[in-house]
Amino acid sequence: MISEPSRYYAVELQALPPRIGQIRRIVATHLRRWKLDDLVDPVALGVTELLSNVHRHAQPDKECTVELELLLDRLTVSVGDNDPRIPVAAEPAAEDLWDEPDTLATSGRGLAIVGALSDSWGVRPRGASGKVVWFTLTAPPYAGGPALAGAEADFAFGLVPLAPIVSYSRLAGVPLGTPAETPALAASGARA
Repeated sequence: MISEPSRYYAVELQALPPRIGQIRRIVATHLRRWKLDDLVDPVALGVTELLSNVHRHAQPDKECTVELELLLDRLTVSVGDNDPRIPVAAEPAAEDLWDEPDTLATSGRGLAIVGALSDSWGVRPRGASGKVVWFTLTAPPYAGGPALAGAEADFAFGLVPLAPIVSYSRLAGVPLGTPAETPALAASGARA
């Protein structure tokens, strides 16, 4: 059984517009360093959408944590905040299914975008008051490189299987795999 991710990175921040762009660049740098260049664009877009949701909706504050975790061929990206409310992907109204989409709308598509760009996504509780929204992408098998050494080894944490309380697939009505097939981020040590 694999007990350590091959790569891990986390950053805490206030989800404010200037910080979102900075985090997008930091995430892109880590992915390139991990030889995951093909995942830079979808991960940057997904992180931007999730951080924008924290900025727009999270209460009582905008504090959050962005985590990247590479385990074998699966990259899990998560954003945790202090708002326990579970987000729901917006569904178009029945009458809108036959109309043209509102191309001028400036919000309401974030989770749909995350669902479209990822292999899977979901939400799980974080402590007594908070949640983590996560998504996964398939990584090339060579990504992550050899075992970690030195300072990078300090970021390797064991995994505890946590089933998401809500999970979505790209197609409505098509279930995702069991929680054992979907990597979840662990509550390990100070990462609660």
